[in-house]
Amino acid sequence: MAERNEMSIVIAGGKALLEGLVEADIVVAGCRIAEPGAPAPADALRLDASGLLVLPGIVDCHGDAFERHIMPRPGVSFDIDLALRDADRAMLASGITTAFHGVTWSWEPGLRGADNARSLIEAMARLAAELGADTRFHLRHETFNLDAEAEILDWLAKGKVGVLAFNDHTEGLLKEGVRPAKVAKMVERTGLSSADFMVLAEAVYSRRDEVAGSVSRLAQAALEAGVPTLSHDDMTPQMRAWYRSLGVRVAEFPIDVATAREAAAHGEAIVFGAPNVVRGGSHLGCPGAEDMVRQGLCTILASDYYYPALALAPFVLARKGAAGFAEAWKLVSQAPAQALGLHDRGVIAPGKRADLILVAEGPQPRVVATIAGGRLVHLADQNVLA
Repeated sequence: MAERNEMSIVIAGGKALLEGLVEADIVVAGCRIAEPGAPAPADALRLDASGLLVLPGIVDCHGDAFERHIMPRPGVSFDIDLALRDADRAMLASGITTAFHGVTWSWEPGLRGADNARSLIEAMARLAAELGADTRFHLRHETFNLDAEAEILDWLAKGKVGVLAFNDHTEGLLKEGVRPAKVAKMVERTGLSSADFMVLAEAVYSRRDEVAGSVSRLAQAALEAGVPTLSHDDMTPQMRAWYRSLGVRVAEFPIDVATAREAAAHGEAIVFGAPNVVRGGSHLGCPGAEDMVRQGLCTILASDYYYPALALAPFVLARKGAAGFAEAWKLVSQAPAQALGLHDRGVIAPGKRADLILVAEGPQPRVVATIAGGRLVHLADQNVLA
């Protein structure tokens, strides 16, 4: 995202997360964090952070809650620009300063179909200058969506994709014993009848022998374009090893502990959901994120389907003794930034992008103010204005 701001901000009196939580004043010069002790212009915006924590802005590597801003009820859709602006406000209120919108492009029509994916990638580019968060396109490619390969290769070559994730919900859909509620939800999104949906799914599945080759070509193209890649819902250690052989170095929501251990053994980033932490477990029966953090098998937390969980999860982990607070906050800031190649953010340090949030502690910590790229983009308490 282009840097758009030349103002200065002084954040005084708060406890900033540096090596640990320490009392320190932070000066923002333009879009960057200034050197410690740097003088601020007389006309700088001054924020009183007394009694507040000053933390690095959150980097959300995978969030799809924006879909509910587009389609809050099955079959009820709103304008994409309106939905993205609304989602932006929700993210900023949750301390998210860098967002990778997880846009699923599947073989299904409807919310996760081709037209919606194309509309979203265009809308994100068109609205970039007015959105508060640095908003990027996380393409969740359904691997059985073979007809999309050529267009995705073009998007990768043109730098339109921020992250490419490989998803496979088709195999599970057609297995005996799949959850009826999950199938019903998929059908609702498409606008098809259940019978027509299953006919389409069977036709797509008949091309399963072509999937591995397509994934390999896309992974190679992403590698050449410098686009980070993730594998979603790895089912087995063998599946994770196969994706690793293609250069896919981030395991997103591995299905079981053995698969997470396979990723950890090779020093790979491992993503679990922050809602999993806040709710005390997975709603799908997958590994508990808190336990994964304790075992060193979770290195990144993502909002997944609920933005507010990202700011709350580190506090929950620290309160329960699963991790020290500084380490827990890295799961939502520094670790995702590094895994996705965004080395200009995720920490409070001179020269880094000025993505900062002011948080009031309590039973449910609250984001009081959000600064993204040096701009004050969210303020929930005017008493912060010195």
